[in-house]
Amino acid sequence: MKCQKCNHPATFHITELTGAKPAERHLCEKHAREYLSDSSQHGQQAGNLASALSEGIPKQVSANKAAAELKELDQQTCPVCGISFCDFRSTGRLGCPNDYAYFNKQIDLLMQNIHNSREHVGKRPHRFTGSVQQPAASPQTLLIKLRRDLDEAVQYEDYERAALLRDKIKKLEREQTKAACENGGGTV
Repeated sequence: MKCQKCNHPATFHITELTGAKPAERHLCEKHAREYLSDSSQHGQQAGNLASALSEGIPKQVSANKAAAELKELDQQTCPVCGISFCDFRSTGRLGCPNDYAYFNKQIDLLMQNIHNSREHVGKRPHRFTGSVQQPAASPQTLLIKLRRDLDEAVQYEDYERAALLRDKIKKLEREQTKAACENGGGTV
């Protein structure tokens, strides 16, 4: 997104809640400093970020806080597939359907920043009716979770649990193979 006053990238996104409708401003650092210093000169109370910018407090204070929050967020991992948020940020790909639910808050904020909206407003398939629902866990997702649990059970030398998980995995794989054969002989 570009600055509303020049062609530089907008690094500050300011939302003012002064009137009936929020006013959004997307500004580069230079224009954000000017805007915030003008706001504080006119007697308006500036928020923490505005105060920090207009008073000239080093950027490192807020950068250190943001880095600490990002580091904490990056350590979160999906309980099903084990992908971390850091892996998602670096590759741009999630590991399983459960990640959408597990990282929902972060993905929601990301979509808001990228698309400037949290709701889909484009075309939808003709057969689509109603609202989007949380999909049921697919057999593939269940297999991923079971295999991960199996690895964990073996690691902790819980062989009874490992045997039960192995049997569940084999049963699920047989069911998938049988379903694939009945549906035209495709591969699983």
